[in-house]
Amino acid sequence: MFRKIGMGFLIIVALVLVTSCQLGRFVFYNFADIKDHKKFPSRTLNAGNEPYLFHRTDSGKFPKELNGIPFDKYLEANKTVAFLIIKNDTIQYEKYFKGYDNESIVPSFSMAKSVTSILIGSAIDEGLIKSVDDPITNYIPELAKNGFNKVTIKHLLQMTSGIKFNESYVNPFGDAASFYYGLNLRKEISKMTLKRDPGTQFEYVSGNTQLLGLVLERALKNKTVTSYLQEKLWTPLGMEYDASWSIDRKKNGLEKTFCCLNARARDFAKIGRLYLNNGNWNGRQIVSKAWVEASTIAEKSVGSVRYYQYQWWLPKSGEDFMAQGILGQYIYVNPTKKLIIVRLGKKNGKADWWTIFTSLAKAY
Repeated sequence: MFRKIGMGFLIIVALVLVTSCQLGRFVFYNFADIKDHKKFPSRTLNAGNEPYLFHRTDSGKFPKELNGIPFDKYLEANKTVAFLIIKNDTIQYEKYFKGYDNESIVPSFSMAKSVTSILIGSAIDEGLIKSVDDPITNYIPELAKNGFNKVTIKHLLQMTSGIKFNESYVNPFGDAASFYYGLNLRKEISKMTLKRDPGTQFEYVSGNTQLLGLVLERALKNKTVTSYLQEKLWTPLGMEYDASWSIDRKKNGLEKTFCCLNARARDFAKIGRLYLNNGNWNGRQIVSKAWVEASTIAEKSVGSVRYYQYQWWLPKSGEDFMAQGILGQYIYVNPTKKLIIVRLGKKNGKADWWTIFTSLAKAY
């Protein structure tokens, strides 16, 4: 009897650690997983009353094989759970694997960075944020004491802020773990420091996008980042399904804007469609064309790189762009070919997705 009581006590202690402690969460969950949308508190996004549906065709164009392997089998062997090819608003190919289907929720991971960028652009369009050249201390004044006076919103967008941030996901006490598993993002942000002058060097670290998230929250004042996403994208784009954005804690939580937007493949594709059409959605300008262009065409300013701009990756600058997440989540867009590809996965697999996407685009 006492042994059973003792075991029950240990289980309760373990559960408390998992739900209330960064280290406990890290030890229990260990690494980013495709089911992470179930692990963290979140805010809900509601599907639109009039969902936008892509056209379908019975004679879709898609490759019969990749690297000598049948296309379906190649995708499945490389840990894919969803793959969509959309040309001229018509689904050419849509397949799901490993028990997933069109209604399966998949975390975006770092694709959320590109969505955060869209919301920053919307806030600038509306005058809630003055300019990308604004110092972030205009919105996060508590960072002035840490030397952030010269860090601008543009530096965050281009990953050239110079912040000290360890992107490792295997160190339970590293910055990435603190942001992903921690319970107080605002507190973690207040401790951030710089390791180099802003605007001098590109370094991809998630801390930049989380700072953008707090800038956005401060600019919105009485709205949450999720409610702004609902207003600017989820409702007007006619999202087909409910979704969510994970937050650090239930009470007064902050969205994990560097990751953790949880949605379905077809709705992720609509984000690509918005940018394929320069921010216009069926005649309504959702975000300015100028912002889309600034986000997806490489700028040769000091410290920036050809393949990254305003939280979007640029496989071939001037031709295409994409959102990308750690487990091989992608929204690939080629405006010239009117092409959108969404790939979601349990892992990246052994595939070179950048090359695959650009090769597929050539075939269209």
